Amino acid sequence: MNTENTKDAPRTLNLGLQGGGAHGAYSWGVLDRLLEDGRFDFDGVSGTSAGAMNAVVLADGLMKGGKEGARQALAEFWRGIADSVPLDFSFSVPSLSGEKRALLPAAKLMLSWVHYLSPYQLNPLNFNPLRKLLKSRIDFTGLRLYSPVRLFLAATNANTGKLRLFRTEEISEDAMLASACLPMLHQAIEIDGEPYWDGGYAANPPIFPLFYECHSRDILLILLAPPDYGGTPKTAEEIRARAMELAFNTSLLREMLLFANIIAYSQARSQETCEKKGWPTSLQRVLGRALRAPDALERYTLETRFHLMESADLLRKFGSATKVAADWPFLKKLHDIGYHEAGQWLEEHGNKIGKETSFDLIGRFGV
Repeated sequence: MNTENTKDAPRTLNLGLQGGGAHGAYSWGVLDRLLEDGRFDFDGVSGTSAGAMNAVVLADGLMKGGKEGARQALAEFWRGIADSVPLDFSFSVPSLSGEKRALLPAAKLMLSWVHYLSPYQLNPLNFNPLRKLLKSRIDFTGLRLYSPVRLFLAATNANTGKLRLFRTEEISEDAMLASACLPMLHQAIEIDGEPYWDGGYAANPPIFPLFYECHSRDILLILLAPPDYGGTPKTAEEIRARAMELAFNTSLLREMLLFANIIAYSQARSQETCEKKGWPTSLQRVLGRALRAPDALERYTLETRFHLMESADLLRKFGSATKVAADWPFLKKLHDIGYHEAGQWLEEHGNKIGKETSFDLIGRFGV
């Protein structure tokens, strides 16, 4: 691409949008700022759970009204999320480090029921206010035919554990609900006779379709899980929350480890380099055979430019429980954090899109 003409010709990139419940409003803020910036077009967008919601709303808004239409659609969608919640789940509490969020006692009691009762008992009529919101706002027929971006939504087959990837031509209300179906809170979403749960168990978000099926060689990951969770959890509640966080993040770490290792190994074509890195003899033998000359996968990986936006303090500051806290002041606060941090990221890294990877991929995801 001719980078001298980037002011006139927007650069294209792919987006990988991680799930995280109400914390997905942070990604809304990031998308809002990217759309406002105007320098970028989007080729493929993959998403899981809240990331899938942002992906489809983004595509629907772009289809109906361009970038300004997408900004408006995202804002109206998240406002609709807040309006659909029957009661506020969280409130602000002061702390030495600033404002924190806590769940109301009634909300904690309701959530504790999921440890003893299934959604088939708690919600036998399978009521989900999100279904009505999606049906009223998204033109699924139009998206399947005319979506301006390639869409990839992740869900998990509840019977096999396999990833189900819903591509643009399969986008539907049920596909979106399947991607966000937490099995403790909602009954499985049945599609073509198969039950689906939240995509976070299998891919959060899926990266391989952006790598293999899109023209743009730039992939921007917008992540909600922190690179380091901090101290070791000690209470039963903390351990449950951490176990869930790790389960929903492992698939991404494994997928990105592949890319990080390909790049790292491509830099190690000599016995001396392997020994310096301390790699075991068995791995050195494999490298000696596989990396004498770059193969197609390695070349394609080296041509791909990775970018990363993540808020390391988001989960630590607000806590895992606030992922269900969908009151408007909280969602707007998360949006504003994402919008502000995206602005900072664009100042530092925006010009690297189309030119080079903008973060240490091996240091962040390698071993």
